[in-house]
Amino acid sequence: MIERIEVYKGVLPAHLSGNYIGGAINVVMKKDASANNITAALSYGSFNTYRADVSTLYRNQKNGLTGRASGFFSHSDNNYEMWGKFSKYTLPGGRIIRNYRTRRPNDEFETIGGRFELGFTDVKWADQFFVGYNISDSYKEIPHGITMTKPYFGRFNEYQAHVFSLNYTKRNLFVDGLALTVNAVHSMRNTYLQDTVSLRYNWDGTLLVKNSEGPPETYGYEPGRGQQGEAIISDIDRTISNVRSNLAYTIVSGHRVSLNHKFENSNRNDKDLLNPARSRWITQNELTTNIWALNYESELLKGKLRTNVFGKYAVYITDQTIPLRETEGVLVYENNKTKRDNRGFGGTLSYQPITNGFLIVSADKSFIMPTDRHIYGEPENNLLPNPDILPEMAINYNLGARYNISRSAKHKWSFYANAFWRNGYDKIIQQTRIDPVIEGRENQVEDIQVTQFVNLSKTQSVGFEAEVNYIFNNRLNAMFNLSKFNSLFKVETDERGNPHSLYDRQVPNEPFFTVNGNVQYRLNNVFQKRSVLNLYYNLGYVAPFSTIWIESEWFTTPAQFPNDLGASYRFPTGKLVVSLDCKNIFNAEVYDNFGVQKPGRSLFLKLNYTINNFNK
Repeated sequence: MIERIEVYKGVLPAHLSGNYIGGAINVVMKKDASANNITAALSYGSFNTYRADVSTLYRNQKNGLTGRASGFFSHSDNNYEMWGKFSKYTLPGGRIIRNYRTRRPNDEFETIGGRFELGFTDVKWADQFFVGYNISDSYKEIPHGITMTKPYFGRFNEYQAHVFSLNYTKRNLFVDGLALTVNAVHSMRNTYLQDTVSLRYNWDGTLLVKNSEGPPETYGYEPGRGQQGEAIISDIDRTISNVRSNLAYTIVSGHRVSLNHKFENSNRNDKDLLNPARSRWITQNELTTNIWALNYESELLKGKLRTNVFGKYAVYITDQTIPLRETEGVLVYENNKTKRDNRGFGGTLSYQPITNGFLIVSADKSFIMPTDRHIYGEPENNLLPNPDILPEMAINYNLGARYNISRSAKHKWSFYANAFWRNGYDKIIQQTRIDPVIEGRENQVEDIQVTQFVNLSKTQSVGFEAEVNYIFNNRLNAMFNLSKFNSLFKVETDERGNPHSLYDRQVPNEPFFTVNGNVQYRLNNVFQKRSVLNLYYNLGYVAPFSTIWIESEWFTTPAQFPNDLGASYRFPTGKLVVSLDCKNIFNAEVYDNFGVQKPGRSLFLKLNYTINNFNK
């Protein structure tokens, strides 16, 4: 379904203006409808993980009528082994054994869904016009909170989604040089969350024992309690509308203006199903965001000099209605409304001083407006609400260079480097602990089960990244890149005017030094003529980083060295591809930003079968 993935750093192109800072990742879906086809894939791997998907495309060459459909089913027990420093076992009496080796429990995941689109392509009135419908249903167990503080048993989510979409693209609309793109999505989502088991468990599924002497005594059932706190059965209905429009006009060759608008409206109703008496006590949350952007793009000096200047304005309105009490059958509500706006501007310049050599400079003042999850939280993802959260604003500077070398048809080199300086104000991050750590009593501050998005009033990031690519004979592809930056808290004094204890500290939960390498090699006519064998090897490095504000060796995520190895074999007909992937081949310890251990060594086999041009 994906044609390519674009990574932008600094100022974005006109058609991507929106709620972003410092760059964006744009996933471009396949739009080619020239060849009718059917593709089916089946994969199976470690942790009882299996997935099946099928997609098809049909286009009537006479009238342009085009249909696309796809469906998928996936399942995983996700019961990989854990043994890292954050994996523990609690003995009777409360003594803790660290680096406890056990299977990850209560993390099963299953989802099924389909996507259907019907429209026209390459007709007089549209280059692309599609109306679509997506449906999905998921089940997800929740094994723990934000960190691996303690295991959960019996806490789970169920998701359902119905999504309607409209996509329209037309170049030379009414007049030459005028182009319009509209992407609209309206979705209705439901989330069911249940957590009513109050018994306390160890990671291996056994009940936690209180006492270290005498007959074993476990923690019994506590009415009104669940795994994460108070017992909960909730039903959350979300209705989300999102419309992105881009109107661009080429004034003369090399000069274009664009007007962009992004509209998003989110309505959310939270119901408490655990207390039938409160069935009418529905908390209603609404968020409406509008972002307008105006861009001017130019190409000068025969295309060697390219510029993009923009200005944008955004406004968002929140409206929350909370039931407080019920008097004689009449509900009394509390209503909270906020309205905030922001302005941004910036520009980028790309210059080609020598053949295949480019310099890129950009500067912008931009912002991120809070979204539904920032303001109202997501209980299914252990996020608490923060209705007072402010928009994030940043001033960014980027200086980059790229140089391509092609000495012969066989050897091609590409070099890229970029330095950046970002000053952030009211930076939005997930809250983490600021409590002091006392040796031997680390468990007093490691209990981070829930979090919320908060603002850091002033931060500064200075860093660089570099990448080298080498291609030999269009068969060997090698890539190496690294990224290093310091993201520091820059508030010098606290509320009392004293020196701030966190001044110049690295912002936690953000890896700040990473290295990646990749090698791919293609072999033709192996085993069979016209066959293709692709081999690849990936390696990575993530430097140690802190998971809380206070410096502590215990709360420092260790260095990570994941390595992947794989191969794919395309049969001579081109219809069947078999691939084998081994992830984390050396079974290294790898973690997410909050110290949650990820899977170790795993193996996956996939079959992909394609039928092209079945109408011929």
